[in-house]
Amino acid sequence: MQSATKLAVRSIARQWRQLHTSVPALLTHGAQEPAMEPLEIPPPSGIEKPVSEKINRIATDISQLNLIEVSELSSVLKSRLNLPDAPVFPAGGFAMANPAAEEDEEAAPVKVQTSFTVKLMKFEDKQKVALIKEIKNLMEGMNLVQAKKFVESSPAVVKADIPKDEADKLKEAIEKVGGTVEIA
Repeated sequence: MQSATKLAVRSIARQWRQLHTSVPALLTHGAQEPAMEPLEIPPPSGIEKPVSEKINRIATDISQLNLIEVSELSSVLKSRLNLPDAPVFPAGGFAMANPAAEEDEEAAPVKVQTSFTVKLMKFEDKQKVALIKEIKNLMEGMNLVQAKKFVESSPAVVKADIPKDEADKLKEAIEKVGGTVEIA
């Protein structure tokens, strides 16, 4: 049994050696797949990446062109690479706003306020009781104690998001009994 184990281990070792020596040979000596180039370790961040000689030469040549030659180069590259004409921006950034657009904005209708807020600003001390009763009648679900606290805590919003005619009626009713109202 030991001899069978030794034989198996030798067989596996031999196959491993053959595989280990034949794979690199296949990759470098006429195999179907091309030989793999060794991987390059990328440079650390903050350090400029090395540039190939070809790219470096092209960049040097372009940097030595005058403006006319740059323009010619640009048109040739656009035609060969089928690039569309890119919009040109001024050196300072984006173009100024179009004056015609500003006229359109001015011609746009001004928004009309449709909802108003009635606010009790202050009241006359002589007519406090009448104002409390009027507030109780105008605001639904409010009793006299709540109306008294509401009046004494002025300035306070009586009603919000109401139409203009209703806001005018509320203002008139409250001012009759000595309150000063603001409609916003």
